[in-house]
Amino acid sequence: MKAKSGNAFPVAECLLLLVAAFWGTSYGLSKEALVFYSVMGFVAIRFSLTFFCLLPFFIREYRVGKGRDWRVGLPTGCILLAVFVFETYGVLHTSAANAALLISLCVLFTPYTEWLIFNQKPRRESFILAVVSFTGVGLLTISHDMAFNLGDALILVAAALRAFMVTTTKKLTTDKDISTISLTGIQSGVVAAGTLVALWATEPDFLMRLPSSSNFWLIVVYLVVFCTIFAFFAQNYGTRKLSPSKVSLLMGSEPAFGAIFAVWWLGEDIGPLGWFGGSLIVIASLYATLPPAKKTYGAAELRHCSGSNP
Repeated sequence: MKAKSGNAFPVAECLLLLVAAFWGTSYGLSKEALVFYSVMGFVAIRFSLTFFCLLPFFIREYRVGKGRDWRVGLPTGCILLAVFVFETYGVLHTSAANAALLISLCVLFTPYTEWLIFNQKPRRESFILAVVSFTGVGLLTISHDMAFNLGDALILVAAALRAFMVTTTKKLTTDKDISTISLTGIQSGVVAAGTLVALWATEPDFLMRLPSSSNFWLIVVYLVVFCTIFAFFAQNYGTRKLSPSKVSLLMGSEPAFGAIFAVWWLGEDIGPLGWFGGSLIVIASLYATLPPAKKTYGAAELRHCSGSNP
């Protein structure tokens, strides 16, 4: 069933824009937190706290028969685990500004994951936009004589996984009565369990080395409340109400928030060439998911690459 049009307040759209703003700040804050603790330890703490915050709501819904979304939560939780491992290691090895800008390439990857999952071939301009975006990647990563590094590559993998996450969630939740709180809780539990197992295998003394810095824990609380619980609740809600490409479009402002926050909070210097490259990425990402009616292409190019809204 398609979403109703008219003057109704766009709840899903506004929630996703707030997600973009909060997630934009997460790169700079995560980079600061990683000064105090390891990548896997940081992700484990963040998602363990998220899971326990959501656990009472999950138990309540489970008792009334609503918290049984394991067939959706387990696979998407595994994808989410991969997203955060690649993304957080990427933030560790590159600048927060680079991470925020490069992650926006998930918008360019989304039409291709839709092609894979929904068998909907990308519009012709998607190939042109990909060239523009990766030109931007080149300019961004060579600014100030910086070479394309491991962190940049890891962020690109995370961006592709993000696109796959959005599209897979759409595929698995279409025409199903899914509890958003339950789904978010299951996904958080999968990420927490996966990182705790990895920690137990590689850093068995991790509990003895928990950070004592108040800055670290303030960052964790902020990320749990605003960038995890609220963000994934809002993203799951928005993904169910809107097409995957529109979800990516609405969250396309995230890199701008992230780059500006990194410059302001961490004092990172992107430079003119880097800003230009980042602008190419953002512009291409935003244009990639504009409604076809806003463009001047022929009839063959005016087809949506996303499915109907549920």
